[in-house]
Amino acid sequence: MESTDDGPPDALRRSPTWLMGQAGIHAQRLLNERMAEAGAHRWHYSVLSALADCGPLSQASLGRHCRLDRSDIAAVVGELEGGGHLVREPDPLDRRRNVVTITAEGDRRLRRLGALAVEAQEDLLAPLDAGERARLIATVERLVEHQAARQGSGWA
Repeated sequence: MESTDDGPPDALRRSPTWLMGQAGIHAQRLLNERMAEAGAHRWHYSVLSALADCGPLSQASLGRHCRLDRSDIAAVVGELEGGGHLVREPDPLDRRRNVVTITAEGDRRLRRLGALAVEAQEDLLAPLDAGERARLIATVERLVEHQAARQGSGWA
């Protein structure tokens, strides 16, 4: 007789790797939906956040910070530059490199995208109280740091 429950098998429901993967899928979906409300993509938020945190960066360094390959970072920078959210100028010390800097318009865009990211996080974490959220963040952070250290790559 066929089961009427369409959920995953019990072995998966008890598997931390499967559960974390499912949570990640939902988290990315929620974030992508919120960013789409502003005509943005999560990489726009990542790039603007990196520039706000680090200051002007070479395009290559910005790509490394955001874990984007050369062609992807060039495309994202081009989109954000087209919207007036950043400027890309030749590095005065090395004309072969571009230095990317966030603009005032980019700061405003970052605040808007940040608010949308918070909404997505609130939606994802709605069933958890403040203490559970803090423990979850601390636990997942430890897992990410441990795996990154094992790979010698810093943050994943």
